[in-house]
Amino acid sequence: MIKTLRSKSLFQLTLWLVIFTGFHGKAQSSNPVLRLFPPNTRVIENVPYANDTLKKHLLDIYLPEKAKANTPLVIWIHGGAWMLNNKYADMGYMENTLKAILDNGYALASIDYRYSTEAIFPAQVQDCNQAIAFLYDNAGKYGLSKEKFALMGFSAGGHLASLIGLSNNNQIKSFYPQNAKAGFSIKAVVDFYGPADFLAGIRNEDKITGDLKDPVSILLGAAPLQRPDLAKIASPVSYIDKNDPPFLIIHGEKDASVPVNQSVLLNSWLQLNGLSHELIVVPDAPHFGKMFDAEYIRNKVVLFLFNNLK
Repeated sequence: MIKTLRSKSLFQLTLWLVIFTGFHGKAQSSNPVLRLFPPNTRVIENVPYANDTLKKHLLDIYLPEKAKANTPLVIWIHGGAWMLNNKYADMGYMENTLKAILDNGYALASIDYRYSTEAIFPAQVQDCNQAIAFLYDNAGKYGLSKEKFALMGFSAGGHLASLIGLSNNNQIKSFYPQNAKAGFSIKAVVDFYGPADFLAGIRNEDKITGDLKDPVSILLGAAPLQRPDLAKIASPVSYIDKNDPPFLIIHGEKDASVPVNQSVLLNSWLQLNGLSHELIVVPDAPHFGKMFDAEYIRNKVVLFLFNNLK
């Protein structure tokens, strides 16, 4: 009898720990990137942000160990040509930057969005805006500051972060589900090697016969040369004005996927509009990788967040 009671108590304790740590800790989790975060990071996993059951409508929230009320939030938008990867992507080669973000008292939310092979543009920006709106509406529940949201995106995610940050004050109805207006504002954008202007990114070898095999054409549902109107709507530079948030842009000098001139162009437009901006061109760096987790870049990112989310 005593053995049975002990077994039940142990079972109840184990069950309670599984529930608790599934919500607040690293134990009993299938999350493949938790090991990259500082010890005692609290995680809230697979939160549905769109009131449906789509796997691409989930997000994770990572809270620093000593998080207080009104914690500033960095929203992580993964890359993958708009049709690959998930909310864990790009973290593996940015381990030290992840730790620095949490160690400096910021929360991080990583979001998924629908692939372009499932739904063409603007589905991806709609999903991201809906995820941000969810975080804004539930900020009190998770201890987040509604007034201190920053975006950080990589490649395709850098494009989406830039597009959201620049179009936020323009209230483009098609960028939001049910044409709803954004109730949130973005205080800062960190753009890692994201495309900025799809028409300026056309190369001489690009086909003009309707080939839809390249990622941008798949995203738009048409070749940019055939639908320059769509290419312009989907390009972040189309929405730059003097009321936009500060930008920190990082790009590899030898990026063979997204030419560095995309970030140079974005930086020039920001300069012409009198916005706070900085461009870091990483010598000899490719499209992604550990070179972007270097100490001097990490320090720039942390200082940028501090200056704009303080």
